[in-house]
Amino acid sequence: MDCTYRKPLKIHLVTSTESPEFPHLARALSQSSLVGLDAEWKPQRSHQSNFPRVSLLQLACQPRPRFNPESDESNASVVFLLDLSSIPLPSIWELLKELFVSPDILKLGFKFKQDLIYLSSTFCSQGCDIGFDRVEPYLDITSIYNHLHHKQLGRKLPKETKSLASICKELLDISLSKELQCSDWSNRPLTEGQKNYAAIDAHCLIEIFNIFQVKVAQKGFAAGNSCSSISELDSSNLDLGLKGILEKPDIGNKTVRFKLCEALDIIRATSYYSQCLPEEVVSRVSYLNTMPMDESLVKIVRKYGEKILLRECDKAPKTSKKKGRKQSSVIVDSREKRSDDIGDWQGPPPWDFSLGGDGYPKFLCDVMVEGLAKHLRCVGIDAATPRSKKPEPRELIDQTSKEKRVLLTCDAKLLRHQYLIKNQIYRVKSLLKNQQLLEWGGR
Repeated sequence: MDCTYRKPLKIHLVTSTESPEFPHLARALSQSSLVGLDAEWKPQRSHQSNFPRVSLLQLACQPRPRFNPESDESNASVVFLLDLSSIPLPSIWELLKELFVSPDILKLGFKFKQDLIYLSSTFCSQGCDIGFDRVEPYLDITSIYNHLHHKQLGRKLPKETKSLASICKELLDISLSKELQCSDWSNRPLTEGQKNYAAIDAHCLIEIFNIFQVKVAQKGFAAGNSCSSISELDSSNLDLGLKGILEKPDIGNKTVRFKLCEALDIIRATSYYSQCLPEEVVSRVSYLNTMPMDESLVKIVRKYGEKILLRECDKAPKTSKKKGRKQSSVIVDSREKRSDDIGDWQGPPPWDFSLGGDGYPKFLCDVMVEGLAKHLRCVGIDAATPRSKKPEPRELIDQTSKEKRVLLTCDAKLLRHQYLIKNQIYRVKSLLKNQQLLEWGGR
């Protein structure tokens, strides 16, 4: 995988609630105040009536420093890969639901609303009728990036926001390869490359947030109402009495929540009392026993925190609202057949001697197969990439025509421009670079 990452990650693949990794997951979540979220699914090549089934859920956990105050290694983040193809989903629904709404854990994501929609649909299809409808407190990496660049709050964001790979390169100076993003995540077993890709995608969210948190502390972005941390609850505060606590809600809330967590630890060890507790308290005890956030996180959540809320209209795939005559199935079939035919090589390439070429193959790899261009150049083949980062189809066609190249692409939509540059567009069928190179090696 074409990825430069500074440090190795602790990766745990969770395939069952009976596996030793599962209690480790519950313990890590309980000890974390920061969790990065990401999900993977098998890509859909065309519009379908159902949402894709999520195959993998990544949870990157950063433990609170107070759990391991002296060990840098033990304080390191750990990433859990939940294999949703193997785990019975009803067995982890309560745990995930509690994580998503826990006020003690700040969730991070990159445009995670789409992931949550697919995740909710996946769980509903497996007997969890409610699915998931919210994540809070939450902070999107796109928002963090905009805050770091002093974008005004409330200003409408541009339609085309930076990709996660671009943000990582700019803020972390690391290169994330998206080569495996479109791989088949439903295949088992997962490759080592897929595991590393999935883990890094979730963990880099925490790395970006840590930079943001340092900036907030240095520049005072989050100046305002402060919240007393547990460390600040000295004996004088604890002895205020009921009237004093009620007059100081910040101290009161912290005191009550801190004492509640201690009480829950005692209750957990007493099975008799768990039978007498209200259902929501028993649920709380059974899964996560978190502690309140520290002061710095509370400040950030108060000033910058967001939440994801799914409406009913989000839970059903959107249908096209464009009106027009219904196309004949014969026409549709003929178009599909023509697209399939275009994907195969037809006629002489532009470098052929019969067309006045020099006999040396020349290719233009669009942004979806840029990795293939590097491999082709390594074996001495002239392989160019688009001049701009997000080229329009017309730009690709013009560059292909002027430089007498063959355009290599995974985008079926570009095949409709075949009439403009005959025998100069080839649709790459393989998703991985090595397979793409083998595909061309046989030609």
